[in-house]
Amino acid sequence: MKSIIITGGAGFIGSHVVREFVKNLTQTKIINLDALTYAGNLENLKDIENEPNYIFEKADITKPEELKKVFEKHNPDAVIHLAAESHVDRSITDPNAFINTNVMGTANLLNLCKEFWTLNPEHTHGRFPNEPRKNLFYHVSTDEVYGALGETGFFTEETPYDPKSPYSASKAASDHLVRAYGNTYGLPYIVSNCSNNYGPNHFPEKLIPLCIFNILNEKPLPIYGDGKYTRDWLFVIDHARAIFQIFHEAKTGETYNIGGFNEWQNIDLVKELILIGTVILILALLSGYFFTAKKSKEKNLKVWDKTTKRLLFNFSIPLVTGGLFCLGLLYHQLFVMIAPSTLIFYGLA
Repeated sequence: MKSIIITGGAGFIGSHVVREFVKNLTQTKIINLDALTYAGNLENLKDIENEPNYIFEKADITKPEELKKVFEKHNPDAVIHLAAESHVDRSITDPNAFINTNVMGTANLLNLCKEFWTLNPEHTHGRFPNEPRKNLFYHVSTDEVYGALGETGFFTEETPYDPKSPYSASKAASDHLVRAYGNTYGLPYIVSNCSNNYGPNHFPEKLIPLCIFNILNEKPLPIYGDGKYTRDWLFVIDHARAIFQIFHEAKTGETYNIGGFNEWQNIDLVKELILIGTVILILALLSGYFFTAKKSKEKNLKVWDKTTKRLLFNFSIPLVTGGLFCLGLLYHQLFVMIAPSTLIFYGLA
């Protein structure tokens, strides 16, 4: 049975990628390799944890000795690398953590692939044949390596790198390392750069869930700089499906950008969240129901009590935020209300 290691598989994007591969490659062993740091949560994969082709291995990509044990145990045919430190603000306060994980961690994986796979020296300098691959290192990266979008246009695979933070600089460095190993050793690779993801299991420190949480709790909404930084937004399940398609169909040694055709300035996105929350509150009030809050003594928290027509919470909150609680419930469909999530593959024919 073939085996694929997916690093960072307990995280936000990684958990959706693991699920996509487990469900669609039932005759392939899918190894979820994750250190279970603050952003990793196996609860994200409860629905597939008992699948016969799914295996979890706790290991840290910054520790080569832990990685080698996993490689020796499973001898992977491919690696899909998502494990990374990814929060811009954290990278500003602790850049070394990002360099260690995103750069050195990627180098550790590349070195083990070079050790365990039989590489063809004729494939150096980009001379990869257009034929089925025996092995593949698929590096999942970010469009933040390109810098900021202008008012019009899109990033393409030819856009020059222009990272603006320690996070994006560390991801740019890891991208270059992957290509360098392909060029120098003939290691078969693919790189994809995605735009901002949103959707189920999003970690609460990120912009959309953080703003929703702060709206609910009447806290200030964090906007970086003047809020005019423009990003494209991509639904995370679309991204997982794109990775699956690229893994099977894309050409070795190529780079593919994945976007949602859904550009927003941060300040406009946050204003939209506030607007949607306000509309939901008005609709709730017009419906004739009074949303009230009370402390719940039950361990299993109820959100809606049909008998009393009340929302139940495990903490006391004001009337306004009671209505805005619906924002969290509608989060998965938020961008359906804002703009279509049309998947874009640049360069993938």
